Amino acid sequence: MTEVTAPYPTGMPCWVDLMAKDQQAALDFYRDLFGWQGRPGPAEFGGYAVCELNGRAVAGIGPATAPEGAPEPPTVWTSYLASTDAQATQDAIVSAGGAVIVPVMDVGPLGRMLIAADPQGAVFGVWQAGEFQGARVVNEAGALTWNELHTNDVPGATAFYREAFGIEIEPLEGTDSYWELRLGRRVVGGVTLLAGDPPGTPPHWLTYFAVDDVDSTVDALVKRNGTVLAPPFDTIAGRMTVVADPQGAPFAMIKPTPS
Repeated sequence: MTEVTAPYPTGMPCWVDLMAKDQQAALDFYRDLFGWQGRPGPAEFGGYAVCELNGRAVAGIGPATAPEGAPEPPTVWTSYLASTDAQATQDAIVSAGGAVIVPVMDVGPLGRMLIAADPQGAVFGVWQAGEFQGARVVNEAGALTWNELHTNDVPGATAFYREAFGIEIEPLEGTDSYWELRLGRRVVGGVTLLAGDPPGTPPHWLTYFAVDDVDSTVDALVKRNGTVLAPPFDTIAGRMTVVADPQGAPFAMIKPTPS
């Protein structure tokens, strides 16, 4: 198990969560698929469930809610980028041309958060750790292993994420259609062109979960009423697939190529 013990630096993906129309059904689905354990949390936190893998926090699943008269939020996985000062990061997001969707708010003693969109419209979260730092296990079967920005404007995204988070976006060596998110020398995610998605797909962040066997996990997903959006295929990074859960939330699964 790759356990995370050090604080996440500003700009590094640190957490993912899902707001589901049927929270219990989502908890049951991901329990069966990945072995997660989670149950609805306290009412003061909206029933938000912190799911665990072998006793370590791995992802969040909450009930989809919206203020009266507002549309329900889309059923998608949201990637969160770490910050040591959420208010300063919110100010930087606005200065860099992004939009704030949910302003900075306290989550009890756990931390502070906000939801924003980059200038191209890709939605992401920001998490400032308090008592809760984010994912405690990554890069293992059933855990978060990669966060990928799908955009129609790589130069625009490069300027935005550099100004807001200090993230650099640089071409992946050997390709002209994939880029790396870098904090210093550390690769923390990827960027790809929206042209590779189905027509009409908006800019977004895609969450990747690691699995031991992509094909058998896809079979298990289909048996549990999930949908295959891109059948398993081989890449330089490993064998992967893009799927959606029964409530329509898309995500990717990959068995990474051993490094």
